[in-house]
Amino acid sequence: MFLVAPPRPAGRAARWLSTVALTAALAAGSVIAVAPSAAHAADPVSYTGIVLGVGSDETQRTLAWYTSSDSAQVVQVAPTASLVNGEFGPSVTTFSATGAANIATSGGYNRHAVVSGLQENTQYSYRVGSAGNWSTAYSFKTQSFEGDFDFLFFGDPQIGASGNTAQDGAGWADTLNVALNASPNAELLVSGGDQVEAANTESQWDAFLAPDQLRQYPWAATIGNHDVGGKAYEQHFHTPNTDYSDAYYAKAAQKSTTSGGDYWYIYKDVLFIDLNSNSYDSATGGGDQAHVQYVTDVVNAHGADAKYKVLTYHHSIYSAAAHAKDKDAKVRRVDFPTVFSDLGVDLVLQGHDHVYTRSYEINDGAKANADEVPGQNEVFVGEGGVIYMTANSASGSKYYDISAPDATGTSGAGNGGDPLNPANYWYNSVQNQEHVRGYVKVQVKADELVVEGIRSGTCDATVEGGQSSWCGTAGSSTAVDGVGSVIDSVTIHPFHGNSEEIQVTVPTAAPGEFGWTIDGQNGLVDLGTAQESKGSLVANGEINPINVADSRSSHAPWSLTAVVSDFSDGGKTFSGSYLGWTPKVLIPGAGAVAGAPVASGYFGGSGLSVSRALGSAANGHEKGSALLGADLDLKLPAGTEKGSYRATLTVTALAG
Repeated sequence: MFLVAPPRPAGRAARWLSTVALTAALAAGSVIAVAPSAAHAADPVSYTGIVLGVGSDETQRTLAWYTSSDSAQVVQVAPTASLVNGEFGPSVTTFSATGAANIATSGGYNRHAVVSGLQENTQYSYRVGSAGNWSTAYSFKTQSFEGDFDFLFFGDPQIGASGNTAQDGAGWADTLNVALNASPNAELLVSGGDQVEAANTESQWDAFLAPDQLRQYPWAATIGNHDVGGKAYEQHFHTPNTDYSDAYYAKAAQKSTTSGGDYWYIYKDVLFIDLNSNSYDSATGGGDQAHVQYVTDVVNAHGADAKYKVLTYHHSIYSAAAHAKDKDAKVRRVDFPTVFSDLGVDLVLQGHDHVYTRSYEINDGAKANADEVPGQNEVFVGEGGVIYMTANSASGSKYYDISAPDATGTSGAGNGGDPLNPANYWYNSVQNQEHVRGYVKVQVKADELVVEGIRSGTCDATVEGGQSSWCGTAGSSTAVDGVGSVIDSVTIHPFHGNSEEIQVTVPTAAPGEFGWTIDGQNGLVDLGTAQESKGSLVANGEINPINVADSRSSHAPWSLTAVVSDFSDGGKTFSGSYLGWTPKVLIPGAGAVAGAPVASGYFGGSGLSVSRALGSAANGHEKGSALLGADLDLKLPAGTEKGSYRATLTVTALAG
């Protein structure tokens, strides 16, 4: 006679303990210890200009900062929930930084690092520096890596353009506050360029980088013409997949003293491509021809990995103010649109002209749909249809007033008037200049892009950014709506051709669980009285059935094993090796397969005194449950001393 021991406490202890031990080992192994050099270990080190950047995809972020020390430095990142009293512990992961000395006008040194392996829906804390010399800790949160998301686009903060850096910085900070208070779950902050007025004036960079939101949300930097005139832009930002070839600098010969580069990244279902539109002159080997080839190559390589394609560059080609008739804008209205249409670009985000505009649907450099009316708030684009946006000033440092169309035509390079609204340029559905700060919100949804121009300032007839005191539309004194009000909104429906596309969202599977229980009451398994047979004592019976349940989505393998103790009655014992069994599947399910028969050790062998398989399932098995049993076979020497003996059968579950 013997007892079957029940699981402890619910049949999963062995599995969970193994998993916990493995997880702890992996976490500890991921930490890269980087010790500072002895020469710098005790130095007081300052860290300024810390800015969080976008990575190659949603699992990455970049970080850049200035430091007073030319020493080995790192980024430490850990789930915020793992911090104890604000202190980083064993779960921290360390990423090394690279960098060099800044140019003389900036002073100090720059450092850049890439943070990778981020998990979705997780709050992370991070700090930069080295052991004993850490920066303040900051945090950011990842969202789901699939599905809808919002990003915010900001045009030309151009801190210092008004002549009052502090005022411009305050306007910029207020716009970020307004935008992120309204959209706290926005996942990217996208730049339209011209972060500052003077490329190498660090006081302007300090004001631009002052808001803590730039350490909490990833900033996708774009280089403007006021950023290109020095190396500070490259010192302050680290952009992913960046091509720093000569072709992407305004003047290749001055590459060592200017900034440049084209880059791309994929975030969820959007392929973003960012161009340095300061590189304009094709005669020098760069410019439009190089950018067109770059966009073509990136789309060909990565376009199939995303549902939408969004381009960003600084110099707007479809704007309405001081730069609308610039020579480079006219040329690019010929160079860019056909290629962008052919490549299936959905949205182009631009800056430079310090005015808000939204184009009609443009295809091959012409208005695509003659029936689209000014201000139409829903657009079903045809094949090759592209919408171009220009953002107004995000800081209020500078505004350009809307200019008048001319007689140069209504397609291509022309700046003629819109037949449906002659005061507007032919290519613009919406033009707005109120001398009010603003930003653009883009909602990325399964089958539409919702684009909104939103006010972040007020029109109160006061001087802002050194501009004239009036505010309103097109030079009028008409009051406009307040902070957070919508200037313009459009829903863009992408082109699907004549075929039907089908989409299904597969949710994150519930982890499920694996477990086992005794079926029914865990009564004593009584083998009765052993009978003499051919010179030995034999007894037979069967174990209480065991119910196995596996609801895990991983479909990982599982197994149940058992081992029996020695049989005892007071001071009398005999070996558990005399017990054998034949496992069986009583009710199939969960991929269950019976273990191999094990003979009694009466004639030699270990019987069930060593761990034996009762049942198992292979990787990839179906979810469900099964009922397992086993016939027992006990064979003892005939001279075994009389008594009522008991043993314990211990069952262990292992689930991968």
